[in-house]
Amino acid sequence: MNRTEHIALMANYNQWMNRKIYDAALTLTDAALAMDRQAFFGSILGTLNHLALGDTVWLKRFAQHPAGFSALAPMQTVATPADLKQLAFADMRELATYRTWLDQLIVDWSHTVQETDLEHRLHYSNMRGVTADKGFFSLLVHFFNHQTHHRGQATTLLTQAGLDVGTTDLLALID
Repeated sequence: MNRTEHIALMANYNQWMNRKIYDAALTLTDAALAMDRQAFFGSILGTLNHLALGDTVWLKRFAQHPAGFSALAPMQTVATPADLKQLAFADMRELATYRTWLDQLIVDWSHTVQETDLEHRLHYSNMRGVTADKGFFSLLVHFFNHQTHHRGQATTLLTQAGLDVGTTDLLALID
């Protein structure tokens, strides 16, 4: 598997896992979703908001890549979050709609990334306004790793709420 195939696999894994997590989360009451469970972002809803906001920030940065990924053009209309801890979506159904849209955008975009695109360095400013210059492929690895990390937290919170999301291993998607 080459690097672009790996990116596409990770995009598909992201979408697959988010469907499983959101399907489970949507069976909970609003109160259960918002309950402070002493996690990094408090609640299940807070954790899922963080993931969506983090993905939004990164995709907006990726849209600035010299390749000019047309699949990321819709990100221009999405506001940059001011804070990754904010509860941008207080309603789980609205968050689920945004997540579904975002995941399809990630999958579609992943199929347009070329090997030569991965060699570029991306210049961007972080949430505190500090500029950075990092290898694009390494940033993509971070992007997908960040998703996996916080989905693991969300899965734990859902398990604590009495729900089982089933298999979570990437291995399930590998031939």
